[in-house]
Amino acid sequence: MSIIRGNLRQYGLIMALIAISVFFHFLTDGVIFMPANITNLILQNSYILILAIGMTLVIVTGKIDLSVGSICALAGAVSGIFIIEMGLPVWLTIAAVLAMGALVGAWHGYWIAYRNIPFFVVTLAGMLVFRGLTMIILDGRMRGPFPQSFQMMAAGFVPDVFGGENFNITAVVVCIIIAAVFVGLEIRRRFVSIKYKVEILPLPFFITKIVLVCGAIGLFGYWFGASNGIPNVAVLLGVLIIIYSYFTGKTMMGRHLYATGSNASASALSGIKTKRVVFWVYVSMGVLAALAGLVFTARLNAAMPRAGTGFELQAIAAAFIGGASPYGGVGKVSGAIIGAMIIGVLTNGMSILGIGVDMQQIVTGGVLLVAVIFDVFTKSKSTKA
Repeated sequence: MSIIRGNLRQYGLIMALIAISVFFHFLTDGVIFMPANITNLILQNSYILILAIGMTLVIVTGKIDLSVGSICALAGAVSGIFIIEMGLPVWLTIAAVLAMGALVGAWHGYWIAYRNIPFFVVTLAGMLVFRGLTMIILDGRMRGPFPQSFQMMAAGFVPDVFGGENFNITAVVVCIIIAAVFVGLEIRRRFVSIKYKVEILPLPFFITKIVLVCGAIGLFGYWFGASNGIPNVAVLLGVLIIIYSYFTGKTMMGRHLYATGSNASASALSGIKTKRVVFWVYVSMGVLAALAGLVFTARLNAAMPRAGTGFELQAIAAAFIGGASPYGGVGKVSGAIIGAMIIGVLTNGMSILGIGVDMQQIVTGGVLLVAVIFDVFTKSKSTKA
């Protein structure tokens, strides 16, 4: 049963997300679970979900990036100038903006990893510098509208190849395939674990896990099918989740990441290039921040000087609520996604009920504080044990 105790935080997050969703389901008379609202929930929180993935990796190393909101704004400003004023192709603009994000991340990573400048100072300076650059580039004015090909990144949907009239059949088929792949991978992993005598979940818990996950995938299939289909940004998020989950859980670099966050000095003595790990984590964060900026700009169909304000705080909150430890060395991509969705459901539910932004911030801050207190309490308890 130690495997259950080891994943208790993750299971608790899932149960919390379900409980919050059901709570708002009754308060909103089912509005929160309407297919159109589910799609809107994903579209509204897509950029925070992207940022939360990168921020989790940064926090795992024991650091934080305060500049991601300003990088998002800078990405939107640059894309606006390139596409609207210079007439560059959309694909070239996206590539250039992502490259810019990588350079920004490399700039931060160099000073933090190789020159030992405190991450708080470097990223705070970046937040101020890039916000100022955004204001200069846009000259304080909004740029828009963007061509439809650019907007499709955040507002488009996967076309229904089966030609359903009132229901998107492609969305259902895709979700069935995803569920089948998930079941196959879980069964294969279980047999491999049995073969090598690795501890596994008891069969009833394993079956329950399969049923719940497949049920959740089936619900999304229905929601997407009953609305406009699978959002393009959901496909993008799915690809990012798979890539970063594989990187953190299945690669040597991923193990080095957690080792660096747990104890950088001991990891360096054991031969891990901890400075290189921190450097590339910030490069990754820069790219994801630029991507989030592109998605946000495409959704608004405008580049604005004040875009991205507060995004860094939402991403940090999502990572901490999702189980990342402020001490470093702990955190999962899946947890960050759940944490971001908890914030999204809370905000969406309170908005439907007409609750003001001030109260929404109070509730979100309270949830963040409880999550961190729980992490500190459990860590101190395990240390005493």
